[in-house]
Amino acid sequence: MNAVYLSDIPRAVTALAEWCACLVYVSGHTRRLHGPRLWGALGAGLAVQCLFLTLTDGLRLLFWLPCMAAAVGLMLGLISLCCDMSLASAVYCTVRAFVLAEFAASLEWQLYSYSVYALGWKGDTVRKGILFWVILAAVYAAVFGGMRWLESRRTDPRSGTAFRLRELTSPALIALACFFLSNLSFVYSNTPFTSSELTDIYNIRTLADLAGVAMLYAYHVQRCELYMHRELDAIQNILQSQYVQYRQSRDSIEAINHKYHDLKHQIAVLRAEPDAAKRSAYLDGMEEEIRDYEAQNKTGNSVLDTVLTGKSLYCARHGIELTCVADGGKLDFLDVMDICTIFGNILDNAIECELGIADKSRRLIHLTVYGKRGFLVIRCGNYCPQPPTFRDGLPVTTKGDAAYHGYGIKSVRHAAEKYGGAMTIRDQEQWFEIRLVIPLEKK
Repeated sequence: MNAVYLSDIPRAVTALAEWCACLVYVSGHTRRLHGPRLWGALGAGLAVQCLFLTLTDGLRLLFWLPCMAAAVGLMLGLISLCCDMSLASAVYCTVRAFVLAEFAASLEWQLYSYSVYALGWKGDTVRKGILFWVILAAVYAAVFGGMRWLESRRTDPRSGTAFRLRELTSPALIALACFFLSNLSFVYSNTPFTSSELTDIYNIRTLADLAGVAMLYAYHVQRCELYMHRELDAIQNILQSQYVQYRQSRDSIEAINHKYHDLKHQIAVLRAEPDAAKRSAYLDGMEEEIRDYEAQNKTGNSVLDTVLTGKSLYCARHGIELTCVADGGKLDFLDVMDICTIFGNILDNAIECELGIADKSRRLIHLTVYGKRGFLVIRCGNYCPQPPTFRDGLPVTTKGDAAYHGYGIKSVRHAAEKYGGAMTIRDQEQWFEIRLVIPLEKK
């Protein structure tokens, strides 16, 4: 049996495994390239990987590690070229892809070698060729297809790849430890952790690579869970913050209402006294302003009224024209905190965008709330001269650390999905619009 194992894994087999591993992670993340350009890049990546590993076959041990590092660099380049992700995220995916490729190639060649020996086909070239391709297709389909299925179970692809460079230490150490342990017997056979028996060497390599794949996946799952908990905490903080703002606005508006009520009585007293015509006209103007104030933002929902009044006063102070056509009665089935979250966040984002526009005459925000065919429809649009960048269907935050910001829009989506609804965002002809569609409760 040892004679079968005298040859190492063909370099083309390893190159194909590395390419397939890259394909697993390219297919699971937002891509930078699409259509023919994507497949062209993938095809070129496979050709370069096979050519490089084939040309560097048979080099002395001194050049082995640099060549392996260069092969990993080619994998990193392919993932970075095809996927729209940060460098740290691409390195993380490359680390996982490399260990997965090592395991797949080792398992395939070990099963093939064992099958050739067990069937006694060492001298039958045709049968060996057919058996090789059958085992290669079966193993690669199982390993890479299985990992793709496991990766697809993660609901948010960003959860495992929102990395900072300093957070790559753990996965990098896991990958390096597994790589050196799996290949140590090929270099030093007389150590407590290696063997001189070729069958044992192959077993060690396959099992060490399998352990690496398992540990990196466990690390990935744990990171996803931590990311989701952090995201939920951030959304909850936003919900609470919007509710606190609502309470503060409500208290302020109540105080203003009391003040205007007192002013009414003062005006009545002034009218009872003989006065000049100009003062009477002035008082008429004051009364009209009070009536205008009382009439605005009366949507039929007290929570929405409060949120809109607070935002309207802020917009008035900063030269932003906020218009609203809302049937607040359609919001009665929504929780108070969810109303605060939805309208507080979408209006805050729109206001933040408008504040960056120098020409105040172009600072426009329009909000509509209405029912249509059994659904509640909420639309908020604002003038946006600079189109935002989208990732995973959401606009990318312009704040410094994108991995730790951008939860406002997510909290709006979370609130809509809580009621079985959905959120869509579009940017067209310098007009940015968020639209929520939520099923109305049947009474």
